[in-house]
Amino acid sequence: MTQTLILISFVAYLAVMIYIGYYYGKQKTSNSSEFYLGGRQLGPLVAAMSAEASDMSSWLLMGIPGLAFITGLADPFWTVLGLGIGTYLNWLFVTRRLRRYTIRVGAVTIPEFFSKRFHDKKNILMCISAIVILIFFVPYTASGFKAVGTLLNSLFGFPYHESMIVGAIIIVAYTVMGGFMAVSTTDLIQSIVMTIALIVIVIFGLEKAGGIDVVISNAEKLPGYLDVFAMHDKAGSTSTPYGWLTIVSTMAWGLGYFGMPHILLRFMAIKNEEQIPLSRRIATVWVFISMFVAIAIGIIGYSVAQAGIIPDFMTTSDAERTIIELSNILAQYGIFAALVAGIVLAGILACTMSTADSQLLTAASSFSENILQDVMHVKVSPKTSMIIARITIAIIACVAVYLAWNPENSIFNIVAFAWAGFGAAFGPVMLASLFWKRTTLQGAICGMVAGGIMVFVWKYMVRPMGGAWDLYELLPAFIVSAAAIIIVSLCTEKPSDDINEEFDYAKE
Repeated sequence: MTQTLILISFVAYLAVMIYIGYYYGKQKTSNSSEFYLGGRQLGPLVAAMSAEASDMSSWLLMGIPGLAFITGLADPFWTVLGLGIGTYLNWLFVTRRLRRYTIRVGAVTIPEFFSKRFHDKKNILMCISAIVILIFFVPYTASGFKAVGTLLNSLFGFPYHESMIVGAIIIVAYTVMGGFMAVSTTDLIQSIVMTIALIVIVIFGLEKAGGIDVVISNAEKLPGYLDVFAMHDKAGSTSTPYGWLTIVSTMAWGLGYFGMPHILLRFMAIKNEEQIPLSRRIATVWVFISMFVAIAIGIIGYSVAQAGIIPDFMTTSDAERTIIELSNILAQYGIFAALVAGIVLAGILACTMSTADSQLLTAASSFSENILQDVMHVKVSPKTSMIIARITIAIIACVAVYLAWNPENSIFNIVAFAWAGFGAAFGPVMLASLFWKRTTLQGAICGMVAGGIMVFVWKYMVRPMGGAWDLYELLPAFIVSAAAIIIVSLCTEKPSDDINEEFDYAKE
């Protein structure tokens, strides 16, 4: 009976998502601009919550709690603090100028903006940007599909691979039907469901753990568990120092926001500039609260495990099931509780879908609009362009399913790498494009390439050396990219008067 009620909640939720895609597919997607930006008609609430829901992928309800469960407070605390600050600064500095600039130059995608910002007639920067998006969005999307497979496998005992494929099909279905407005509207709904999930699980988890005093008492018994300057080692029941270099490295997560295409697209789609301050306040408050509550779920989950109610996980990938296990326990308390548990578990699906759909849409626009039409100069009608975009979404989803085939991969680790890739390749270029008039095309190209390559170099060659080199790859890659932009721009010819005029218009 319990499983049936949870399944009913799931099916109802998924039916609503697909209907929204169908509705906007019939009403709102007459051309590619509508499909990718929704005609720039996002209101303040939808813009804020869509941006943040598309940001908070499965790592919000699974990744962060799993990390807190295993390592304690320090690692997730500094990550969350950096992300919260990054969210606020991104809304404060980037939103208005990016919206104005993209309207002035007529850009509907991030690669197109970069190209038109520097009057790149050969579309070299656009091609590189589109390739970066395809490279890093595929594994990012794969992390979402993995979360769906893990969720359905843990809940209903469905085979992991079949569950993942079904989830991918549903996400692709409403994305290809409705485009940007369908994605943004479903993101708003999904952010509400995610919020409900966080509140319900924290309250229920505290009750099963025996109250806040028991949670704190259990945590204090573990070396470094509640210390923001030390990290708990569960395997050896010891702690290691969390120094300032590590803190700076971890907080560097916040730098990633300046280069996230699926978030930046929301800034471009806001209806009018006067709504931006309200959107900024809504987004920042929600991000801080939701992420700190996610940390609390992990710490509370440890106490629930000590009570013998859920398993005492030993690895981060296993601990990412904490909220699933708590929801399963909740569902055993009657019909109403089972329905609420279904909503909570739909929240996990929501945070996964809200990111995966945005990533698929952005990746599709990079191929069909930027690579195929702008770089390869294949002339197609607006209707054909939309068909190509939808086919691209399906192909990317298939590749992501392949990458997510191994259920043992950690969601948090997959997201961390993709996040670093976008932050380093796009972040410095975006900031320089909007705030430094002297930036040149050559500087932007070198910065983007240097940042993207350094993510791989640091991740697989430098960081394994350990010690002082054990830094999150986003920080050194971001610095290298910024340095390349500055040095190459100063060594090349100044931008033309036309480029400077457009820059001045955007900064007013």
